[in-house]
Amino acid sequence: MKPSLFLCIFFLVFSSCSIKNEKAIQPQIIPIPYSQKILSGNFILSKETTIIGDLALKNVTNYLNSFITTNFNIKPSAKEAKNSIHLLIDTAIENEEEYHLSIRNNKILIKAKTAKGAFYGVQTLLQLIPVTVTSKNIPIQCIEIKDKPQFSYRGMHLDVGRHLFSVVFIKKYIDILSKLKINTFHWHLTEDQGWRIEIKRYPKLQEIAAYRKETLIGHYNEQPHKFDGKKYGGYYSQEEIKEVVKYASDRFIDIIPEIEMPGHSQAAIAAYPELGCTGDSVKVATKWGVFKEIYCPKETTFTFLENVIDEVVELFPSKYIHIGGDEAPKTNWKNCNHCQKLIKNKNLKDEHGLQSHFISRMEKYINKKGKQIIGWDEILEGGLAPNATVMSWRGTKGAIEAAKQKHTVILTPMSHCYFDHYQSENEEEPLAIGGYLPLKKVYSFNPIPEELNEEEAKYVLGAQGNIWTEYMKTSDKVEYMAFPRIIALAEATWSKPALKDYTDFKHRLIHFQKRLDALHIKYANHLYEIEGKIIPVENNINYQLTCNTKGKQIHYTTDNSEPTSNSSIYSLPIPVKESTIIKAASFDGSKKISTIHIAKINKHNAIGKTITLSKPPHKSYNAGGKQALINGVSGSSKRYGDKEWLGFWGDDITITIDLGTPLEIHSIATRFYNANGQWIYAPKNIEITLDNNSSIKEIMNTETVSNNLIVNYKKEFNNKKAQFITLTIPNYGVIPEGKQGSGNKAWTFIDEIIVN
Repeated sequence: MKPSLFLCIFFLVFSSCSIKNEKAIQPQIIPIPYSQKILSGNFILSKETTIIGDLALKNVTNYLNSFITTNFNIKPSAKEAKNSIHLLIDTAIENEEEYHLSIRNNKILIKAKTAKGAFYGVQTLLQLIPVTVTSKNIPIQCIEIKDKPQFSYRGMHLDVGRHLFSVVFIKKYIDILSKLKINTFHWHLTEDQGWRIEIKRYPKLQEIAAYRKETLIGHYNEQPHKFDGKKYGGYYSQEEIKEVVKYASDRFIDIIPEIEMPGHSQAAIAAYPELGCTGDSVKVATKWGVFKEIYCPKETTFTFLENVIDEVVELFPSKYIHIGGDEAPKTNWKNCNHCQKLIKNKNLKDEHGLQSHFISRMEKYINKKGKQIIGWDEILEGGLAPNATVMSWRGTKGAIEAAKQKHTVILTPMSHCYFDHYQSENEEEPLAIGGYLPLKKVYSFNPIPEELNEEEAKYVLGAQGNIWTEYMKTSDKVEYMAFPRIIALAEATWSKPALKDYTDFKHRLIHFQKRLDALHIKYANHLYEIEGKIIPVENNINYQLTCNTKGKQIHYTTDNSEPTSNSSIYSLPIPVKESTIIKAASFDGSKKISTIHIAKINKHNAIGKTITLSKPPHKSYNAGGKQALINGVSGSSKRYGDKEWLGFWGDDITITIDLGTPLEIHSIATRFYNANGQWIYAPKNIEITLDNNSSIKEIMNTETVSNNLIVNYKKEFNNKKAQFITLTIPNYGVIPEGKQGSGNKAWTFIDEIIVN
């Protein structure tokens, strides 16, 4: 999309020009500025307005000028008029990205140390113009703003290896990032399923590696796997990449390319089998996951990668090259004579040490090219390359370890930054990889781990959101999964923590969504969704409903019918006397404005009782707390990330329920998630103890249930009396070789424990 065309489209946010007496909008700026003071009066943007900028700000001035000229037919003036906008360099400003915006009745002044800072000032100014206007004289609220970012690295990622997206969409994506003051675009260009960047020295990367013969249909966890039988692929030419890089540069966004090594390289090995350890012919991967085909650390491989890097560095002026380094199974290295000799000759500890050697060697070459490397946190294993920056994705542990070693780090943990996870518990959400990451959790993210002291925290550059596209075939789906979570992360990385307020953010987001509408962004809207909670009351239970956004009415039913504006109005928690289904939705008058919240409440004897766990759930999968195991509400049967499923990583778990008084136990039932492709395994056995004197052990044969996404467990007890119930649940153990996540401990996910 040409810049002038985009500006025309963007101006639809603001312009329809017909009626006078327009009112200035109250500031609803995202990300919220460091300091802002509303003043009395308005600046009137009209055909009399002129724009003047310092020579060093020529590009930014032209950007704003083009916007105004295109829509108001105002010719730039070299002379200062009474009604003017000034863009000035101010060397007294310390931060490279800081800006000062002053709006008075007849003058708008944007001051910054650099063009980037001035550009951010322009973006804030544009947010002060109404979404739609009805006058040729547009008032802008007088205000004083001083603004600067909390972190220097504010990034968003996009995976084009699994699914490819047009240059037009990539530009659209970059443009909205720039409006949110995000300064880095991480472009994930190579994968097992497709190589997406033209390398002229190696034409088979375009002919073979860029295409797969077919693509997985449905979710990876659905067995048996099915495929669409359609060839899929493509790549970006070097000219297209230059075009995108220039477009991003004009919007002060650095593009970091990712060229995966040594793992996630099956597509390249399909094109050039000599790059692998076996030399065997392989195909470009047609499904998602982790594959044993990885680069062999031979001289021919290093020559190939160095030649690739030679072309990559000429295309991307960014300081960094991302080299991946994640999920590289060592199976082929263990069985490779060359690799084993190299480990011995280099006096390396093991295959992890060999990966460190591999990364260090490539880092030296990339450093010679004037670039630095970024790698996923697996590059810590076996020893960190000397100048590497760590991108911590498996939690914050990698970031903490790297910062303590005085390496710069970027936080992108799955718990807060993986926008391929579900953002709503509604069963009608489009297919996603799994997990649960609502908007509020993204907004709450603090990129500085609490384990770091003040000095160590200086190594935290910032944070990044990730968009992995296994289940995103279209750009519309990318937008739905990315927005508004990108917007929440933008504020979490730009604005100082003391200014963050989720209720205020939601209010501003409602206004910002109108701008997204004008830009034709297909965002998700869960601002009015209903949340439910069991409230124990003596020997009874109530069900509490709340709306994510205040001021809207909730209507509900208990007869399994769909709620309408004529259904019962929610005011107090709903008494639950027996197992029931509650359906509820938010309404604005007679209009339903949320999806339908469905709570299937299974009333049983353990609800609301005392429960203790030998180990707390992993913090990424503990949304409902331990009471979620006995609250009468089961988790989703399609995904494990909602607040009803509790996840434990590698731990054996003992759960004790105190019923308060001895009761006759007829049966105990629970269930486990069993998504082996996502490292989640049902336990091999469970042991149940009643009052410490009647042990019953149930063995699960995992071979017979390995294809089942949900593994159910139920045991009859013939009305034995007990007050205390203890469940001992051993972790599955280390994931075996050849499976996804091999060598790592498995996850255990537990749902409702039903006691009758």
